[in-house]
Amino acid sequence: MSITVNGLDELKKLAGGDLGTSEWIEVTQDRVDTFADATDDHQWIHTDPERAAQGPFGAPIAHGYLTLSLFIPLFSQLLQVRGVTTKVNYGLDKARFPAPVKAGSRIRLVARLTAVEDVPGGVQITVDGTIEVDGGTKPAAVVRSLSRFYV
Repeated sequence: MSITVNGLDELKKLAGGDLGTSEWIEVTQDRVDTFADATDDHQWIHTDPERAAQGPFGAPIAHGYLTLSLFIPLFSQLLQVRGVTTKVNYGLDKARFPAPVKAGSRIRLVARLTAVEDVPGGVQITVDGTIEVDGGTKPAAVVRSLSRFYV
């Protein structure tokens, strides 16, 4: 379920609160292959299902950076900010990949808005997010993301 705020003042009121949990999305082999093409990273552990089945994870796995890149569409399910002109990724303070995402797995994001700070022309938000793997015991990614919203 998405939270919608109108403007930066409403956004600031959410600081320190949970944003909830996104829907599950499937990380298909096709998505992994498309990411490999886009990044020119065709390591067999990602793109060769037969060889990867004999590898350390028993199946092809998504690139860690593919998992990280899915943070944005998952996060977009949780928070909508209206009344701003520009939304930009500002960076990461932390990104870890404790567990692989096997091709065909489903992932979702659990997020908390840990801070909202004024910057010239807008605000910077800090979001602590955990990308979970359906049925997994460890998260696929633990992320501290920084974004800016400008008016």
